[in-house]
Amino acid sequence: MPGTPTDLTRLRITLTAFFALDGFIFAGWVVRIPAIKHQTGASASTLGLALLGVSAGAVITMMLTGRLCHRYGNHQVTVVCAVLLSLSVSLPPLTHSPLTLGLVLLAFGAAYGGINVAFNSAAVDLVRAMRRPIMPSFHAAFSLGGMVGAGLGGLVAGFLTPTQHLFGLTVIGLLVTAVVGRELLRLQPPAPPQDSPNEVTPPRRLTPRTRGLVFTFGLIALCTAFGEGALADWSALHLEQDLDATAGAAAIGYSCFALAMTAGRLTGTRLLERLGRTRTLVSGGTVAALGMLLGALAPTLWAAVLGFVITGLGLANLFPVAVERAGSLAGPDGVAIASTLGYGGMLLGPPAIGFMADWYSLPAALTSVAALAAVAAVIGFLTRHAAEN
Repeated sequence: MPGTPTDLTRLRITLTAFFALDGFIFAGWVVRIPAIKHQTGASASTLGLALLGVSAGAVITMMLTGRLCHRYGNHQVTVVCAVLLSLSVSLPPLTHSPLTLGLVLLAFGAAYGGINVAFNSAAVDLVRAMRRPIMPSFHAAFSLGGMVGAGLGGLVAGFLTPTQHLFGLTVIGLLVTAVVGRELLRLQPPAPPQDSPNEVTPPRRLTPRTRGLVFTFGLIALCTAFGEGALADWSALHLEQDLDATAGAAAIGYSCFALAMTAGRLTGTRLLERLGRTRTLVSGGTVAALGMLLGALAPTLWAAVLGFVITGLGLANLFPVAVERAGSLAGPDGVAIASTLGYGGMLLGPPAIGFMADWYSLPAALTSVAALAAVAAVIGFLTRHAAEN
């Protein structure tokens, strides 16, 4: 039965590669959205409807994937979804109408949602077996993969068509999956440690209390992802519109936020080992709330960017910890519930900020990110007895 340090290390490296591949492929698709918009002749509103295909496919599949992981295993589902993700990313450039784009994005979103539940579930098993809070390192790999995918996409956009670029992502994805997936399928999921009376296998059927705790941790994921989605869509506009930044300077704001998130996740394991899960959730939510108040209300550009950096550092480890706690309580079903709520928060953030900006102002709307980060901190404190301190 796998469980030796060597086996666990190999499994950690393999899962890290899949997290990075997921971020790489998704970011590569995102940077070609403007070209796909032009190709399909979509207006801003019809493109928005087509892009909902990604969200709808992901949310629907996330809940189904928990059951598939129970039946077939996290590793098998991860590999299958990686193949589907790699194949489906080549489809958008082949479409010529918003309707067909939305349909192929439904398939892409389904693969994206499926692999996120599957490899997060496998990572939860590994965290339990290794007895180290390594979950943030996997999400750091996703962030780094996304940065590489976006950077490479920007470089090749000038001389590769979307069809060539995204087909290239398909080839890379299939090659990586062929190599890394073979290793993942060889490795059996690690068994929980047997020498600790506190280690229990998540139940097949969720009790009302367990389901309530899983939803509670899912709310932390929602609060965190709300902020990520809001900053991705609105930070540049805030800096340009409210603080008179140039377009180039305004783009720096989100880049600094993303870099801070990645740095926070790279150091997340050490932070969790020092503070524990509860204090990490409470301190992270508090720091993010204070940082976002600065980012939203600061009168100068660089003070606002500093606020975004502080926000990124605070939010960095909230989502990984929330998903890991939900998975520890309820296995793949817990990961599916928390991931679905988190993805819902990322979808809710941008339009909610837009409505609030119309009612009040964009700086006032962005303070909602601070409010939800504070809510995450409060939830983290109230659930301290359900988490390891």
